[in-house]
Amino acid sequence: MNFKSLLAVLCGVLISSNVCAQANLLNAKSPTEIGVKTEEQKALDNDKPLEYGYVDDRDIMFAKMTWEKVILDERVNFPLYYPIDTNNIGNNRRSLFDVFTKAIADGEIESVYNDSYFTGKRTAKEMEDISTKIDTLPIGIDQFNAEGIIDPEYITEVHIGSADIKAYFIKGLWYFDKRQGELKYRLLGIAPAGPDINFTDQDDLIPYFWIFFPDAREVLHEAKSFNDKNSAVPFSFDHILNARRFNGHIIKEENVFGDRTVEEYIPENALMQLLESKRIKEKIRNFELDMWSY
Repeated sequence: MNFKSLLAVLCGVLISSNVCAQANLLNAKSPTEIGVKTEEQKALDNDKPLEYGYVDDRDIMFAKMTWEKVILDERVNFPLYYPIDTNNIGNNRRSLFDVFTKAIADGEIESVYNDSYFTGKRTAKEMEDISTKIDTLPIGIDQFNAEGIIDPEYITEVHIGSADIKAYFIKGLWYFDKRQGELKYRLLGIAPAGPDINFTDQDDLIPYFWIFFPDAREVLHEAKSFNDKNSAVPFSFDHILNARRFNGHIIKEENVFGDRTVEEYIPENALMQLLESKRIKEKIRNFELDMWSY
């Protein structure tokens, strides 16, 4: 088999394994059958996320933990952000934040954490407090002072939704595998970030919750993101994140100062913070390059 034939076979396997966003589209007898696979199709697909290979601690020659910020305003990161309005779109397309919140509500992701070190779990009450705010309008307060009651129309309820997510914080480990002789990356945690529910007019972003990434891989593999170049071959969120098909800048690396952030030692200077992020990235990449210097 020559190279072109091999390439064609691989492309065919890739396409057949990924066509699921519009499953049964051409054979559906009614709109309700679109996107619904038969039991025979499910059995033949055997579609699961690619398993991580075992890495022995003795094979890790070099490692550096980093935290990155993925800004959703950047075009390359749009697949993680859209769609934000799901009223006029099919059930097969959801933003990454919607995928997370639905999986948490359905119990498919059981553990949600307070911080990137996964030291404490968030309760259902904490999840509600960070995503919902109930407030009373000034006219409602006046009514309560005068009459002792508040009409429902004077009570507002604000929810954090996909449109409010401005970035994702990502924690991962860069490591050099001496057995395979290459620098690799393993994503460990991810957190949606946006404004505080009580101060939505401010620019400061906070992570709403942290998810241990291996816990979410099954969910992210089933959820598909839009492929702008070919809608017949959508990318799963698991593939996008594992393949680093996004742009982010390093905001922190593990260090002797209690893992302080770049912003802490370079305050109020966005340009120098970006240059520091690039310096950290180059330091990690140079380790692999130096390994092959003679």
